Amino acid sequence: MVHTITAPTLQTAKEKAFILWFDAVGIDDIPLVGGKNASLGEMIQQLTPQGVNVPAGFATTAYAYRYFVQQAGLDAQLRQLFADLEVEDVANLRQRGRQARSLILNTPFPADLQAEIEKAYLALCDRYHRPSDIDVAVRSSATAEDLPDASFAGQQETYLNVHGVKAVLDACHRCFASLFTDRAISYRTLKGFDHFTVALSVGVQKMVRSDLATSGVMFSIDTETGFKNAALITAAYGLGENVVQGAVNPDEYFVFKPTLKQGYRPILEKRLGSKEIKMIYDVGGSKLTKNVSVPPSDRDRYALSDDDILTLARWACVIEDHYSAVRGLDTPMDIEWAKDGESGELFIVQARPETVQSQKSAQILKTYHLGATSEPLKLLATGRAVGEMIGQGQARVILDVHNIGQFQPGEVLVTNKTDPDWEPIMKKAAAIVTNQGGRTCHAAIIAREMGIPAIVGCGEATRSLPTGQAVTVSCAEGEAGHVYAGLVPFTVEETQLENLPPTRTQILMNVGNPEEAFGLAAIPCDGVGLARLEFIIANHIKTHPLALLHFDQLNDPAVKQAIDRLTALYDHKPDFFVDRLAFGMGMIAAAFYPKPVVVRLSDFKSNEYANLLGGRQFEPNEENPMIGWRGASRYYDPQYRAAFGLECQALKRVRNQMGLTNVIPMIPFCRTPEEGRRVLAEMAQHDLRRGENGLQVYVMCEIPNNVILADQFSQVFDGFSIGSNDLTQLTLGLDRDSALVAHLFDERNEGVKAMIANVIAKAQQNQRKIGICGQAPSDYPEFAQFLVEQGIDSISLNPDSVLKTRLMVAEVEG
Repeated sequence: MVHTITAPTLQTAKEKAFILWFDAVGIDDIPLVGGKNASLGEMIQQLTPQGVNVPAGFATTAYAYRYFVQQAGLDAQLRQLFADLEVEDVANLRQRGRQARSLILNTPFPADLQAEIEKAYLALCDRYHRPSDIDVAVRSSATAEDLPDASFAGQQETYLNVHGVKAVLDACHRCFASLFTDRAISYRTLKGFDHFTVALSVGVQKMVRSDLATSGVMFSIDTETGFKNAALITAAYGLGENVVQGAVNPDEYFVFKPTLKQGYRPILEKRLGSKEIKMIYDVGGSKLTKNVSVPPSDRDRYALSDDDILTLARWACVIEDHYSAVRGLDTPMDIEWAKDGESGELFIVQARPETVQSQKSAQILKTYHLGATSEPLKLLATGRAVGEMIGQGQARVILDVHNIGQFQPGEVLVTNKTDPDWEPIMKKAAAIVTNQGGRTCHAAIIAREMGIPAIVGCGEATRSLPTGQAVTVSCAEGEAGHVYAGLVPFTVEETQLENLPPTRTQILMNVGNPEEAFGLAAIPCDGVGLARLEFIIANHIKTHPLALLHFDQLNDPAVKQAIDRLTALYDHKPDFFVDRLAFGMGMIAAAFYPKPVVVRLSDFKSNEYANLLGGRQFEPNEENPMIGWRGASRYYDPQYRAAFGLECQALKRVRNQMGLTNVIPMIPFCRTPEEGRRVLAEMAQHDLRRGENGLQVYVMCEIPNNVILADQFSQVFDGFSIGSNDLTQLTLGLDRDSALVAHLFDERNEGVKAMIANVIAKAQQNQRKIGICGQAPSDYPEFAQFLVEQGIDSISLNPDSVLKTRLMVAEVEG
């Protein structure tokens, strides 16, 4: 399909103007000033009253561009030039693009157009009390740009730190010519836009002095999973071009929008980027800007304060809500921001609709899975995953854009960074792997839009992936992307989510990895029945909590050094534990909000705790740790009480500061009702009191005594969750880790089922919720059927069992 963009009828003064100020245009004026400039005007008019800062400026109009082309007689020449265009032929594309740009650059502006641009620039200088040399950004804005189904990200040129009338005129002229960059010609052809009905507007905007501070990109949606309730903010030092073009690995921050709007401070995650270079003004130099190294002390700290993160996230919400209201449907936004190092103010410098996740069908869940192999997978490179797909082919290392003609369709492109100049071959790639870049760079945006898996920020991919090496690029294993040697088999599963039957029994999900939570939230379920803190502690914290609390007393220098590296951002090392645990809990709770998320507090056994950094110094050597010092017995013990306090602090932050009151803590391996009361008293010492702020506390039912004394446990706790693994081994009197008796382990044993039926009945008599979070319902459909027949309230399953079990439960319930 060819998109045609009709030139406006020249009837009004606005449509005949060469120049329009941002505060005189709005979103309806895309045909006059292009998507970028129309959006800036819309925000200045509508959103500055709500506190959103946008720098002032003006736009040359589409009419001005067409006037220039018409006056010079360029239209016929350009049409003739493109008559035999072959965008698939890189050499042909380059030749036609070069000739078109040369034609425009060698044609002077008409005198009246030039005079209008000069007049507007000098008026902008006056507004900022500078006689004639205010620093501005000169940005291209095409009339087919920033549409809901096509981003045109980076297809035309931008010039930063432009001073003086002559320089502004030159930059505007170059922007006109950039309507015919190779990448823009290729992208328009791909998207079906007519080259000669698209016009170019130029925005001239007061620069934000982020060269002295920070800048970045933010999305009002998670770019990888399409999760709509989180804002993703990236930040690096200096002008924003490095983040946009993927030349730097920025910090990343996630903020939860629903409770942010309620007044909470829900920063769900903060990830430190390397931020090795920054773009600044080239004062006294031969260029407008230059890149310089960032001092190590600045690299090793976050580029934004929490207050700035929250302000930007609030603005993302305001912008998204406004555009959604204007369009009459949800409109996630892609936004560029900058902080002024002179004034300390934050500004929005661009906003456009997000064009990938917002266009996907919410009724089809597509899941990629790596297949089994006879040999262990050989990992060649790792970085940040873009998309949730898998691609494979032969690697092709290209370090210079001038060599893209070497690329063959179906290969995996491996390069230093993929900016929009690479776009003519990106659509031919099976996957893309880069050394540099973050998840919000232009290359990542285009890769998502084209449905190509990409891994960015790998560091040394161009060295570890030689040309000709067969590779598999997997973005289907969470936020980390992996490049494996060889063509690893994989499958693609498509699930229709329409018309799923309702069930009386709640179908919950077991979620361990916070990095997978946003993606898993797309699977229809009623919440999370088991989120285990052990995964977060082992994989994200890696350190024994007592080693952080007593760091100065550690007796192993190597352990101290390793912990020092992990906690480099923290003066008070226990804060590291609280932060990382709160972030992990918060990500899972936010993904399923406002549905219940049952978080089981730590249940490592002593031998498992000993394997954490510093753990051996604080853990006893138990003969049988499976039934030893674990779960509830630790929480009030003087030897461990302070460590449990860190868990309580993290839980309190998630509920009280993030506003995620859907979190229900659950106490594991609680042997007696009295022990349960001692744990609740310990939690109350940290202002976590059952019944306050809606706090419920559940208990695991995994010890026969939990069943026998279920009436008494019901007086202590608000609900039960059956842990069928431990309950089976303790009912049958066997160690499930022992290969000698493993064949006897079976949750379907009549004795185990009698215990489960008994506790379900007692919980219901005491009006307490009861569910199950063990492995059995995921493994055995008949066991799930048994639970439904007993009237259990909820079944929590592994993600891959949720949909099939929902269908089975609906059938059993009739």
